[in-house]
Order: sequence, then C-alpha cells, then structure tokens
Amino acid sequence: MSSHTESDRRTVAESTSKTGRRELLAALGMTLGSGCIEEARSLVSRDSPTQVSLSIKTLPADADPRPIRIAQFLAKQLRSVGIDVQVVPMGRVELWRDVLLNQSFDCYVGQHPGIDDPDELRTLLHSRFDAETGWQNPFGYANLSVDDLLTAQRKQSGNKREKTLRKLQQAIVRDQPFSVVAFPDEIRATRTDRFDGWEGYETIHSLFGYLSVRETGTRGSRGGVKPLRMTIQDSAPTVNLNPLAVEFRSDETILDLLYDSLGRRIDGRVRPWLARSWDWQTSIRAPTATVHLRDGLWWHDGAALTAEDVAFTYEFLGDTSLGSLESPVPAPRFRDAVSLVKSATALDDGTVRIRFENASRAVATKAFSTPVLPKHIWKSKHEQAEIAGFRADSTTTKALVWSNMEPVGSGPWQFSDAKMKKSLTLDRFDHHFLRRIETDTEMLDSNGDSTPAPDYIHRYAGGPAFESLRFRVVPSGAAATELVLNDEADGTATGVTAKEVRDIGRAENVQLHVDKSPSLYHVGFNARKAPFSNVRFRRAVAQLLDKKYLVDSVFNQYAEPATSPLAQHDSLAPKLRWDGTDPELPYPGKDGNLNVKNAKKAFKDAGYRYTNDGELLQR
Repeated sequence: MSSHTESDRRTVAESTSKTGRRELLAALGMTLGSGCIEEARSLVSRDSPTQVSLSIKTLPADADPRPIRIAQFLAKQLRSVGIDVQVVPMGRVELWRDVLLNQSFDCYVGQHPGIDDPDELRTLLHSRFDAETGWQNPFGYANLSVDDLLTAQRKQSGNKREKTLRKLQQAIVRDQPFSVVAFPDEIRATRTDRFDGWEGYETIHSLFGYLSVRETGTRGSRGGVKPLRMTIQDSAPTVNLNPLAVEFRSDETILDLLYDSLGRRIDGRVRPWLARSWDWQTSIRAPTATVHLRDGLWWHDGAALTAEDVAFTYEFLGDTSLGSLESPVPAPRFRDAVSLVKSATALDDGTVRIRFENASRAVATKAFSTPVLPKHIWKSKHEQAEIAGFRADSTTTKALVWSNMEPVGSGPWQFSDAKMKKSLTLDRFDHHFLRRIETDTEMLDSNGDSTPAPDYIHRYAGGPAFESLRFRVVPSGAAATELVLNDEADGTATGVTAKEVRDIGRAENVQLHVDKSPSLYHVGFNARKAPFSNVRFRRAVAQLLDKKYLVDSVFNQYAEPATSPLAQHDSLAPKLRWDGTDPELPYPGKDGNLNVKNAKKAFKDAGYRYTNDGELLQR
C-alpha cells in the first residue's frame, strides 16, 4: 500500500462525483490488494464536504434602494472569501412574512423600526421568545448569560441598570445575532405655501408631527378645511390596517393616528394621553398602577371607551385566543410592552388597575404605550383562523389575519376611504378629547367643568388643524418629490433618498427636512441553522460590512454607522461608540476594497477549510 501516493487518494475521492460508490469499489477490487481496498472503502464512504452556500433576502430597489445595495455589497465580499451567495429581492410583505412569521431565511438586510427603550431588546433577543413571531427573537438566538442580563435590566434603574446595559450591549455585539449597519437620516420635502408648522416638536411623519401642522396664515386656528396631501411609498396601509399584522406594519405612524394609547412617548418619556393620570403602588416584587381615564372618551363608531376596553386589550394582546385554544396565541406586535403586564382589571368605567411583572417603574411605564382596542370589535376575533374554508394551525387566530380595512379606533383621525395600492384617506375625529381643549390653559371634561391641561397637551389644543389627511402611494422617492414640486402633494411622508436633495433645495415654496431616524438598517442572521448557528461564522461575515463605506456610497453620508443597537440611546456603551471604525469588528480592508487574505483568516480560525480553488467548505 505504501506505493500509493496522496495523488492516488485524491483521484479516488474525485471519482466519487462521477461514478457510483458501489461501481467504484468493484473496480478498485480488481486492481488493489485487500488492505488498500479497506482504505479505499473508508475513503469513498465519506461524504465530501460541499461549498458553503447561502441567500440574502431583502427588498427590491423600487421599494427601498438602500437594503439591496447593502446586500449586493455583502454578497460581493462573501464571494471573495469563497462563499456561494444569492441575493433574493422580495416584496415588503413577503420579506417580513418570511423573516418575522416563518423564520425562513439564511440572512436578510432590512430596517428595524428602532428601539425607544432598551427593554425592547428583551423580546428581540431573549431565548424565551424564540418560538414566537414578529420581532420576538426572529434570529433564533440563545445565550443564557444574555438572557440573565436582559431579565436583570428590567428590574433595575439608575446606574445599576446602565452598568447592566453596557454588559448586555458588549455581549450582543460579540455574538452578532444581527449586525447593525447604520441609523439613516430621514429626508423629506414639504410645501410652505399651504401649510406650515412642519418644524414642530416631532418628525413630520408622526402623530405629533401631523398635530403640529396648520394651514398657512391661520395663526394657530384648528378649523382648517383644506386636506393635507402626503405621499407614501408603502402600499400596505391601503390593503391592511390591522395593528397586529406584523408583516404589514413597516410604517407604524398611520396606526398611531387611528389608535390611541393610555400614554404617549413625549419629550423622551411616556406621559398620560387617554389616561388623565396614573398612581403607583409599590410592592416588594412588582409595581401596580391605578390608571384614571379622561372623561368623555369615544370610539370612532360612537361607542364609549371605558376601562373595560383597556383591561380587555392587555388580556387580548397576551392571548388573542382568549384561552379558547390549547396554548396562548400572543399578538406578534407590542409583545415587549404586554409581556410586562401580569393582569389588568377594570374597577369602574374610568379606572383600571394594572399589575406588572417584576420590573422597575420606568420599564413598566412602557406598557402604557400599547394601543387600546375596542372590546366590542375585537372580542369576536379570538377564534382559530380559517382561510378559504381551511383551518390554519393552532398558533393563528382571526385577529392576526384580519385585514381590518374599516378600523375603529379612538385616535385624532378616523378611517374614511382606501383605494387598494393607490391611496388612503383619514378624516379628523371631532369627538377626540383634544378637540375639547378650547384654550391653551383649560380642558373641558364631559360635565362641562374646566381642569388644567398639562403643558405637553397645550401644544395640540384643538386637535388636527385640517379636515382630512390623504396619503397617495408612489413608486419611489423621485416620484414623491416630483409631486411635491408640482404642487400635487404637500409633503413626503416616507423619506426620500439623497438623490432628491438638490431638487428639493432649489425649488420655490418647498422646504427640505433632515431628521434623525430611530430605525436601523441591519443584517439579520438565522442562528437556528448552519452556517449562522456558529457564532464565529457570524462574526466572520459581520466583519465584511464596511459600514463607513456603505454610509458614504449607499446613504450619501445621510446616515450614521453604528455597532450597537443602542447607538442613539443614552445607554450606549462607551466602548462601542463609533470612532471612525467598528470598535468590535473592524473591516479588513479600506474603502470597500477587501483584504481577502485577512478576511479568510477569520473563517479559518472558525474551523472552516478551503479547497485549492478557494471555495469555503461546510463543516
């Protein structure tokens, strides 16, 4: 056997790809001795490793040109290190259905809506939520140490919580369940000849942005009759207005206009909104809040909004089957807030008592930002879903698949009309509590008595300043900008790209707005399956993202590169602050040009091997 060289063995192995193993062994038996036959049999019986192959799912360029350019850049880098990769453009609903509902992906490039409070990382990454849908750990990530940190921060406050959050961020960027690319700027255009107040307290396309806008020359009057005409690039609100349908909710603002919550995040913290106030009772293990509703609250269909609706909302979002199925079916949205609530009980029509899980008051307050749903509308949606006469599985209720195209909420605007994939019209809701605020210092309750209005309510006294709000669906930022320049729209709700900045800046009676966005572009990895189940592989892939180059080339510098998902939060870990390069995984190259040798070393250090042709082999 010693006369057979390594070249002979390679020839045998390569032959398996062209010849059946049984035929090959029979042929070898005619030429080799018994010892060699056993060695050949052992060699031929082994499965030859194949090249690492994966797909990157993302939006097409006409939906958002930035994700696909990030995906294409990453794909080019992956091919350079020997990985077979395919970029798969998908419609917005289809993409989020695959990622957030079916977990059917290798990796994807997309936009997360953003993190208001660090506790939102708990449902995003805790292994307990791995089996749930929505933004409940879609990555299938599991790390017990991270679980402990996520649980601990929920109960803490002050410096102790900040210290835990620093450790948590460092653990997240070490494991890379997803890789943050950048926080984009939102670029918008508005006309100044019909409406002003665009420079309000919030970004334009937000509840408080629209509440700040008034007709030009009305000097604060709230009696305007002109419709406000806006453009959007997402057609989902014209076909689905279900606040629980996660795959349709990439734009949360329109639902904020229709559905009110007990509290709203204003000036950095959650303040009473539908609630007049809340009082806290402290216990050793968990807080309890007694919430007092404002007088004279109404649903859009004329029914009274009471504490019973509030209590129902928390129960329903925690289990949309209301106990009728074998296991609870929680709503895939608002899970981070509702998971803080242990129980909610209506004490009378205007008072509800909410008991929380073990959490600090600061964290528990987030639960007040959950939209309140009308019990008389949603209770009947608790049954198991049926589609075309066929029952869905026991993890889906009617509430989750209902299009809700005639929504009944209690927000400042109510549904008027929708034309599929063309337009959506909302009318001012004249029975909203903001309409009862007649001056900047007083608010009339249902008995006609005056009570002081909080300072933050003064800004929006009288409610919306225009009769209706019309959203027109457009295919691109360029199309949206053209409508504004031609006076066919008053503003762009969806942000446009940097390419439109020059035209907007030069136009007469048009104003350019650039606002920081809380949303983050990222690459998400499916840690449930190989190769992304390997943390070293995830890190090796994440290092291939030249974030500075991407911000320059994809966002035209209208974005900030980042490492931590809390990069725009006060709790950002100092060690993870961006300082010209990624502090955790610096790009092995410069200006988008990869140092292939250095990049491959990370994969070799992770235990992967290469063929002579440079293909990365599966482990």
